[in-house]
Amino acid sequence: MNRIKVMSVFGTRPEAIKMCPLVKALAGYPEIEPVVCVTGQHREMLDQVLAAFALRPDFDLDIMEKSQTLSSVTSKVLLGLREVFQKDRPDIVLVHGDTTTSFAAALAAFYDKIPVGHVEAGLRSFDKMSPYPEEMNRLLTGRLADIHFAPTPANAANLEREGVRSHVYVTGNTVIDAIHTTVRDDYVFDCDALNHIDYTGRRVVLMTAHRRENYGAPMEQIMQAVAQLARTRPDLLFVYPVHLSPYVQQTAHGYLDGIDNILLTEPLGVFDMHNLMGRVFMVMTDSGGLQEEAPALGKPVLVLRRETERPEAVQAGTVEIVGTAAGDILAHAGRLLDDEAHYLRMKRAVNPYGDGQASRRITENLLFYFGRRAEPADPFRVR
Repeated sequence: MNRIKVMSVFGTRPEAIKMCPLVKALAGYPEIEPVVCVTGQHREMLDQVLAAFALRPDFDLDIMEKSQTLSSVTSKVLLGLREVFQKDRPDIVLVHGDTTTSFAAALAAFYDKIPVGHVEAGLRSFDKMSPYPEEMNRLLTGRLADIHFAPTPANAANLEREGVRSHVYVTGNTVIDAIHTTVRDDYVFDCDALNHIDYTGRRVVLMTAHRRENYGAPMEQIMQAVAQLARTRPDLLFVYPVHLSPYVQQTAHGYLDGIDNILLTEPLGVFDMHNLMGRVFMVMTDSGGLQEEAPALGKPVLVLRRETERPEAVQAGTVEIVGTAAGDILAHAGRLLDDEAHYLRMKRAVNPYGDGQASRRITENLLFYFGRRAEPADPFRVR
């Protein structure tokens, strides 16, 4: 019997972190021929993750250019994938989440009448402009998809409300699979500055801020709040891996350079980031992925956004949405830092995003979809 050719397409660092464990799992099944195509929407940060997982793509569109736009990314992915599909026609294309690469790849597969599997399906913020353009990318990808791998029951319920009732499988999130392989007690950081931090004797705060919808006044408010926290609480150490976006670089260095207890680093590889997250006191972020990763490591998260497409951790109590106003950030951070009972409640909350078996469930559900397995995989259930 012919093997099922499964092509995974991704192009950014967050996608790669979550897709590499799945690609590795696919390779472990003799019925499947895994193929990887990267778009290079993010170049350097994508390559860091590929190297960390020792994964070599079969195809690389290498589309990244200086000052690229959403339109240029979309058009290059569409045209590049048409050539790839002509050379190496897969039985199904897997895309992840909410990136422009994911939407454009799903559209390209649809144009070539190739089924689409959507990994991390069903997340919703219910505001098409925030996160921008991710919310609409995810919605459009979901409309194009033939099989939907929803991380949580709530994600599956979102799809059902939108009329998607067939081939929806609750799998958990593959990022939890990644964490099970990346975090180690004896880990030595590639970023040497991180090896010289006293994680047991000092409270370390990991922060990230890079979202496009936070550019301008919201980002400036975030930086002002962090600067004030650092200056008024010299016992803390803030570690901020600064995104490569020129705007983020300029804003972060403009507000935070010269403050002794703020360490600005280059973007970290996935192993460095996960192991750093495992050692810090708390996380402040506007990222989506960190809202899933930090709870798996028992770290409270303050979300520097007005909304989240990941409400499960808010409901579980391990994540708080604080917005971008400096006063609100200071108030929520102060409570976490000063109220031990509140901190412990957040730290000990149940992680609702997975059990490390998402990649297996996705693979087995693919086999079920193609008639190579009698039953779907057991769904992920929050304990």
